[in-house]
Amino acid sequence: MHFTSGNITTFLLSLSIMLLSAKLLGELFNKIGQPAVVGEIIAGIILGPTVFGWLMPQVFTSLFPTNNEVKIALDGIVNLAVILLLLVSGLEVDLSVIVRERKSAFLTGAMGIIIPFILGFAVSLSFPYLMGLKDESMKMIFAIFMGTALSISALPVIAKTLMDLNMFKTNIGHIIIAAAMFNDLIGWLIFSVILSLIGASNHGLSVWQTILLVLVFTIFILLIVRKLFNLALPWVQKKFSYPGGVLNFILILGFLGAAFTEYIGIHAIFGAFIVGIAVGDSVHIREQTKEVIQQFITNIFAPLFFVSIGLRINFITNFDPVMVIIILVLAFAGKIAGCTLGARLSSMKANESFAIGFGMNSRGTMEIILGLIALQYGLIHANVFVALVIMAIITSISSAPFMKYFLRAEESLSSLLKPDFILFTDIHDKKELIGLLVNAIGHHFKINKTEILDEVLKREDIIPTGIANYLAIPHARININKPVIAAAINKQGIDFEAEDKIPSQIIFLLLTPKDKNELQLKLLADIVKLFKDKDRAEKILSLRNKEQVIGQLKLSA
Repeated sequence: MHFTSGNITTFLLSLSIMLLSAKLLGELFNKIGQPAVVGEIIAGIILGPTVFGWLMPQVFTSLFPTNNEVKIALDGIVNLAVILLLLVSGLEVDLSVIVRERKSAFLTGAMGIIIPFILGFAVSLSFPYLMGLKDESMKMIFAIFMGTALSISALPVIAKTLMDLNMFKTNIGHIIIAAAMFNDLIGWLIFSVILSLIGASNHGLSVWQTILLVLVFTIFILLIVRKLFNLALPWVQKKFSYPGGVLNFILILGFLGAAFTEYIGIHAIFGAFIVGIAVGDSVHIREQTKEVIQQFITNIFAPLFFVSIGLRINFITNFDPVMVIIILVLAFAGKIAGCTLGARLSSMKANESFAIGFGMNSRGTMEIILGLIALQYGLIHANVFVALVIMAIITSISSAPFMKYFLRAEESLSSLLKPDFILFTDIHDKKELIGLLVNAIGHHFKINKTEILDEVLKREDIIPTGIANYLAIPHARININKPVIAAAINKQGIDFEAEDKIPSQIIFLLLTPKDKNELQLKLLADIVKLFKDKDRAEKILSLRNKEQVIGQLKLSA
């Protein structure tokens, strides 16, 4: 086999077109608030036999041949891309987060695997032909695969979604990330068993020998190699040029781990993922190093992989609407029910639990990778793979809007304002009134009341918080995990220097987390919007008890 000048030209043109289309569609989807991966997959569908291959079949075949040296080279780049993508995904896993959020992460992650796995396994085993099984002898393996494909999450897509929502470092964000890490780890272990069962080359090893080697490899990497890497990294950073030396060291370890798992019959991506976890957990690795390798892989190699998905299959001829609907229903029902139940069992509130459920529902990368491997080994057919890709796209697109919806409900004025936080008072002094509201909150939360009062008053001195229509909103951002609101109804009125010069008789004290500036602005805007109508404010002033005030606010919202 000889790679001719023509082959090289075609290969480079193909890569250029794939990268260009991925970048354009990825950026477009980013601008409309969706993960770039969705745009990259759609770019591949447009470039592939579904659109471009149908419109210009000869040009498509010459650019993306199916049976010559160019195809082998492109397949090699795509395989390298997916290995590097899983290495980067492993770097994002923070074992300390899993340990810190172990209860919530374990319950959410475990239920997020168990319920969708049982649902997918049971339906596939009971109705195998409806689910797309063609080979009766593969019935059990097929059912296990479908259960796994419907239960595993997509850590890279979840992390990107949380970053876009400014939730990555929040309590809910930590729980989702930790649960997704646990979910991915268990999911890949299950899938490694499937790979050994479907006949991947394992050099004569039995299924149980392969499973044992996988467990030994995982423990060895996470316990021993992780510590050795942590000890060696300062020496590498000192002796080799930065960042090249560290990046080489990380890639060498990743490729070695990938080679080992491929050798024993488990896909190379599993080895890269586990090595990524061990490397990323080092206290000596700089965030800048992670950023460099992540930017390089996620902007160059990962798009090539996602575009390649659409090049493999015609999504129109292999589109089975019944299959798509079944997989979508099973995916949404199993994952959301499982993760929401797990979050509730760990004492999370209902709206927070649903937000976690939808946050964990992003499938994106992992289902597509699993489906692609299963397709390559003949475990599933094209129509099942197309349905899995569509499911991955829809779950990734729907995740952020549903999370926003449930968290907006959890962080609305009417949900945050409790009867114990409403006071009826005739106090005339601004400082005394704010102190009274801080004390009301302090009875229910462990906060430094003096420090908070000083912070609110300091903010009040800079810019008075009187609005109009009897309203004032003294506020501050402090060290708390979630927002707190208290209110005072003061018939006498206090001068908060409102625009309309009317003394403020409805005073809201708003305290929000320091790292959530956008949340503070949102809640301030929500309160101001409620009191744009002066008649509504006067209606609230006429009420005589706390429950009536809350009821009127809910009615107005």
